[in-house]
Amino acid sequence: MGGGTRGGVMELEYPQASLPRMRGGIDRDDDGKNRRTGTVWTATAHIITAVIGSGVLSLAWAMAQLGWVAGPVTLVLFAIITLYTCGLLADCYRVGDPVSGKRNYTYTEAVKSNLGGWYVWFCGFCQYANMFGTGIGYTITASISAAAILKSNCFHWHGHGADCSQNTSAYIIGFGVVQVIFSQLPNFHKLWWLSIIAAVMSFCYSIIAVGLSIAQTIAGPLGKTTLTGTQVGVDVTSAQKVWMTFQALGNVAFAYSYAIILIEIQDTLRSPPAENRTMRRATSMGISVTTAFYMLCGCLGYSAFGNGASGNILTGFGFYEPFWLVDFANACIVVHLVGGFQVFVQPLFAAVEGAVAARWPGSAREHGAARINVFRLVWRTAFVAVVTLLAILMPFFNSILGILGSIAFWPLTVFFPVEMYIRQRGIPRMSAKWAALQSLSFVCFLVTVAACAASVQGVLDSLKTYVPFKTRS
Repeated sequence: MGGGTRGGVMELEYPQASLPRMRGGIDRDDDGKNRRTGTVWTATAHIITAVIGSGVLSLAWAMAQLGWVAGPVTLVLFAIITLYTCGLLADCYRVGDPVSGKRNYTYTEAVKSNLGGWYVWFCGFCQYANMFGTGIGYTITASISAAAILKSNCFHWHGHGADCSQNTSAYIIGFGVVQVIFSQLPNFHKLWWLSIIAAVMSFCYSIIAVGLSIAQTIAGPLGKTTLTGTQVGVDVTSAQKVWMTFQALGNVAFAYSYAIILIEIQDTLRSPPAENRTMRRATSMGISVTTAFYMLCGCLGYSAFGNGASGNILTGFGFYEPFWLVDFANACIVVHLVGGFQVFVQPLFAAVEGAVAARWPGSAREHGAARINVFRLVWRTAFVAVVTLLAILMPFFNSILGILGSIAFWPLTVFFPVEMYIRQRGIPRMSAKWAALQSLSFVCFLVTVAACAASVQGVLDSLKTYVPFKTRS
């Protein structure tokens, strides 16, 4: 799951610390807004909800590519990097003084306040590209899970050897139709109930995946596991081993991508104590819990299925029984992604519609009792149609997750937090700390490039044998 952004932020022209705490009998914060009530526990819950999502489904496959040594080490390293850089990002919530400085309400505002210039454009590009790509990824994942429900029932009633393959194109179109309807809701705030349902669903299917993996491991593993993962000459060629290893890194990166909404979570926290201190504690607890959970999903899934672990643990049919539980887990995925899709694309809708309304004010006019906005209806329907078409043309779960993870990881989780921290703290160029931070950023950039290249290669390989509306899986 991800989070939305807040639009229409009022720029205050006087120090926030000088604002009265009480105004009109209502308790206010230093920026004039209603008193924030968030605590370290609510922030931790937001982080866990945001991080745990469809990315967990690919971790068994990622572990199979990396093996018992590199797999857990990779999970821990990504956790440490995310923990450290999110701590840097938390310090950028306020400009200047961490207690009384001007607040930044969104990630983009933090970049604008601390860096400005071309960084703001690059940040917007990365965010909106990630939102657009996530829409495609969620459409693919939901359609695969919807198809898996029918496949599960087919295997149960006709035997595990039956041909129960499905064409996912029809399910992708169905998911697109549902999203066209939900996309007509005016803004993100109208979707709070959908976000809550989606969060509950993500926990349900993740816990079911862990439980089924434990049961399969106890009953008897279905494949061989090794220290180095898939074996060259046995499971894969040497070229495939290299590409899939880097693609697995992209899948792990996708599982940890939540920095994009950290500032918004921090903006819910009460003070004192200073929000950055509370957020650091929440990040530590949230990342620790999710890493432990990821270890369970990845390691137990790998121990159950070995080097042949499927790309999506709940749709690759290592699990056939109890079929009703597999059905329920996949239904949870579909419901989660219906909400998750809107959580990610609503901020993109708001950005485009805000820019168009500023240039052509008449485009924001609503008509009739139903308050229909013609531009919103046409633009959002066209957007979902394009996403649906691209999902039909490239329905490849692990490759798309790898691309999304690589797009989000380096720029949003590492590059901007490091650059903002250097600028905010005035760290001299070529100093030891500057060199260490830039080295971290550069290494993560190389990982991002490798993961993205491998994932694109995966898409190209899959396209050689895939025919839209005809290929069944």
